[in-house]
Amino acid sequence: MKNSTSCLLALLLPISIIVARAAVIVGGGAGVGIGISGTGGVWIGGGVNPPTSAASKLSAAYAALQAWKAAITDDPLNITSSWNGPNVCSYKGVFCSDSLDFMGNPAGKVVAAIDLNHANLQGTLVKDLALLADLSLLHLNTNRFSGGVPPSFRSLASLTELDLSNNRLSGGFPAAVLDIPDLVYLDLRFNSFSGPIPEDLFDKKLDAIFLNNNLFSGELPQNLGNSPASVINLAYNKLSGAIPFSLGYMGIKEILFLNNRLSGCIPEGVGMWSDLQVLDVSSNSLMGHLPDSLSCLGNIEVLNLARNQFSGELPDLLCSMRSLINLTVSANFFSGFSEVCDKNSGFGFDFSFNCIPGRELQRPQPDCAAVPGGGLSCLRIPAARPLVCAALLGAEFTHP
Repeated sequence: MKNSTSCLLALLLPISIIVARAAVIVGGGAGVGIGISGTGGVWIGGGVNPPTSAASKLSAAYAALQAWKAAITDDPLNITSSWNGPNVCSYKGVFCSDSLDFMGNPAGKVVAAIDLNHANLQGTLVKDLALLADLSLLHLNTNRFSGGVPPSFRSLASLTELDLSNNRLSGGFPAAVLDIPDLVYLDLRFNSFSGPIPEDLFDKKLDAIFLNNNLFSGELPQNLGNSPASVINLAYNKLSGAIPFSLGYMGIKEILFLNNRLSGCIPEGVGMWSDLQVLDVSSNSLMGHLPDSLSCLGNIEVLNLARNQFSGELPDLLCSMRSLINLTVSANFFSGFSEVCDKNSGFGFDFSFNCIPGRELQRPQPDCAAVPGGGLSCLRIPAARPLVCAALLGAEFTHP
């Protein structure tokens, strides 16, 4: 099986490589690389526009970083001990890039990235960080920052990657990130954010959305399928209600709903995710029969349906998919499966704790007498016969 995070490798290049290749445009205009900043936003230091020359931007960066240093209350690795003097490009964890003026001439250094992953810093995020007008990467994974994300972060117009994972941040979803125009990577996992997930998130041009291991609640936005992201992780929250029917974007590769409070059926629309490699809906309260459209997932490698209340027979369509390496349907109420499923049993296929006659490790009969959701009506695409996709054309798949 392909590594489940391989689709993010392009986003995780070393900071030094990214910064070395960056070309930052000073004073607006078009350009390529890490720091296409534009001229929008409000400069906290005064006025209606951020500083435009490289020298003034470095001065602003100095003010921002000193304000942040003052808000850091514990620094066991002495990271910020180097944050002294106006040469911010020498600060540990701060990376600068050469900038160009609108004519393409060298215009001096600007702060392009901050990487403080695993620094174990304790403190808060300060509004002054919005002074870093050319900041493209802000990586703060595995620290002890608490409080919320300042609304001023919406002025970080050049930001493409924001990693705040594994901290102690709280409050509602940080709405400021929805106003960052070129953001492609958003990682908020392992914090204490709570409340609903805003619909606008799934209309942004993000490639990766990590919201898992927080306290988000409420129903999934109906426009979830609008997102062009290749990876969406919503696991380990308190999300409820049904999986939206409008799951129509075909580029997603991994989506994880596990350990929430979702109910209802798996919608037929899931079959439109033709590039999907990993789907995990385990540990929810989903029920009903599996949709025939699952057979359309021609690239699926990992399918985890465990610890729900699914019922009916496990279809040939599912066990015959050639790319499927791991199928877990344990702890449901399936009443049987086909010869193809039986043949693949034990090769990464887990059918335990269901209601399948003659199989070992099944539920006791009294548990199977009343199948949950027996009267549930799942919306199905009208068809004269079950929906069978190209994934099943050709020879029957069996594991070696």
